Amino acid sequence: MKTLKGPGLFLAQFMADTAPFNSLESICRWAKSIGFVGVQIPSWDARCIDLQKAATSKTYADEVQGIVQSAGLEITELSTHLQGQLVAVHPAYDALFDGFAPKAVHNNPKARTEWAVQQLKFAAAASRNLGLNAHATFSGALLWPNVYPWPQRPAGLVETGFNELARRWKPILDEFDKHGVDLCYEIHPGEDLHDGITYEMFLEHTNNHPRACLLYDPSHFVLQCLDYLEYIDNYHERIRMFHVKDAEFNPTGKQGVYGGYQSWIDRAGRFRSLGDGQVDFKSIFSKLAAYDFPGWAVLEWECCIKHPEDGAKEGSVFIKNHIIRVTEKAFDDFAGTGSDEQFNRAVLGIA
Repeated sequence: MKTLKGPGLFLAQFMADTAPFNSLESICRWAKSIGFVGVQIPSWDARCIDLQKAATSKTYADEVQGIVQSAGLEITELSTHLQGQLVAVHPAYDALFDGFAPKAVHNNPKARTEWAVQQLKFAAAASRNLGLNAHATFSGALLWPNVYPWPQRPAGLVETGFNELARRWKPILDEFDKHGVDLCYEIHPGEDLHDGITYEMFLEHTNNHPRACLLYDPSHFVLQCLDYLEYIDNYHERIRMFHVKDAEFNPTGKQGVYGGYQSWIDRAGRFRSLGDGQVDFKSIFSKLAAYDFPGWAVLEWECCIKHPEDGAKEGSVFIKNHIIRVTEKAFDDFAGTGSDEQFNRAVLGIA
């Protein structure tokens, strides 16, 4: 068994235009001051990193590492959630997702996709230069508007969608494989990879690519009523990243999973700060330790009620208290009597 690394902090929700959240150096010092030992870096935020430069210059990558290490932290992983979303976009979402890309490719879906694919390839090389072995992203979605089968889906639509999704991701996965980095999809609403079945469909269409791995975030499974503990049993061999995020689902006689178009505060399903929701983290940390999870426990703060700084301070302690320092011996070793093959055969009556 392995002891999880952490606590880590995903910086995306904390970056801002005011100190200490406006530069990698200052936010790392702040994260260290409240108990974190690692940071996950959003690659789209220029205040944190120049992704292309990190991919093409080992010297620059070392400088980024130096900034983080000077604060007493490690880089846990890089993230391309926003760029990964743009690898596959249904036309219904073109206008909404253009904001994730540079203005030069707005209103040009083909150019936007090409930009996103190149970003992912930069991320593979940047991860290698930073000495990282896992990377976080979204799959994007061509089929999401058809997630509910009304109007009736035409025959072959899902197969066509997954064929195209796999066609777009296969060269990216090969690039990550070349650099020795696992590409971890966050299974998430709004993505074509949004539960275990869709992930398995993607694996089938990518010939079970060895780098098509998983970022485990139980909060998204609470909101869709999926068994997030059994999920670990099913996919632990592919889980390479862990977002520690809480959620609650409180359906009423007026609303359920779909939320009635309400704001986050008024939805039946809501993200909460760690310990304020319904996720059974004791069981999660136990399962991940038992399955030799090799990575970091990283806080992703999303809460519709609590202030982010309070959520971060409480979250670092919460994660630290849940990480299990695994045992190196069995509890009943004191009662061991020793053995060898001859003794064992005698005990069984087969000497």
